[in-house]
Amino acid sequence: MCSRSERPARRRAFLLAPLALLGLAACGDLPQPFRGRPGALGAQLAAPPALRIAVPRPAGALLADDSADLLAEALAEALRAAEIPAAATEPLPLDWRLAVEAEREAGGREVVPRFVLRDADGAELGAVGGAAVPLRAWAEGEAEALRAAARQAAPGIAEIVVRVEAARKATDPAALAAGPPRLRLVPVRGAPGDGNRALTARMREVLARRGFLVQDEAEGAAYGVQGVVAMAPGATPAVQRVEVQWIVTRRDGQELGRVLQLNEVPAGSLDGLWGDVAYVVAQEAAGGVRDVIRNAGGLPGADGPPPPARPAAA
Repeated sequence: MCSRSERPARRRAFLLAPLALLGLAACGDLPQPFRGRPGALGAQLAAPPALRIAVPRPAGALLADDSADLLAEALAEALRAAEIPAAATEPLPLDWRLAVEAEREAGGREVVPRFVLRDADGAELGAVGGAAVPLRAWAEGEAEALRAAARQAAPGIAEIVVRVEAARKATDPAALAAGPPRLRLVPVRGAPGDGNRALTARMREVLARRGFLVQDEAEGAAYGVQGVVAMAPGATPAVQRVEVQWIVTRRDGQELGRVLQLNEVPAGSLDGLWGDVAYVVAQEAAGGVRDVIRNAGGLPGADGPPPPARPAAA
């Protein structure tokens, strides 16, 4: 824990840290992969749903890593062909997740995959059973066998998405448009000491004062914010380099921008309580998060009053 004389210096250090807003707005023409290709579900989906399905590398699919990656890519491609936004990637805070499970059947001669769709809060939305695949083809990761399994599963997964989205719109058609912008704040990770807890708590407070409805759950949130802290050796053994990134995403999986804070602090000074440093970091970063969302068109109207100044630590 730092002494009283050290605290002001630490606060000043972060107040002076450069703040970068990356990728605040896109310019030029955007890719339009769904234009002119309504697909089999065109009647139900006049436009792609305002969400994204992340397909991470399946860990329970009885596949080697390279074959698991191939299956994830094939699933994402098949879903996009069915007009469902999807990407073979680790999920962002508001992404739905598609998991793949597999079991041996028919005396061990076949593998039967199962595809489980979950929302961003981890609740299961539905599952699709796949057709049996010969064990050898599956275990050896034959590309055509994996792509065929993905193509066979995609329509059923798309039907789950359509059903869930239709039910939600029927019960609350203006859920994402009414009231202050809803934002899911994912707990900060990577910080030493109590930094994860302290940064998350302070960021929640400051964002709320800046006009957001901050929540833990993904349901109903239009935006997601994930804070990541990285520590590295500094220019000398006496200091450490601190990098704090706040990644701002939208429900459809689009990354809107990043708020980046860089600084050097005395080595070990953040291994315990972050105290006022967490407040200063959050206060500076929240303005950047607000700018990212406003520049993306998600924060109409005039800015609210700035957050009140926090009394100096005794």
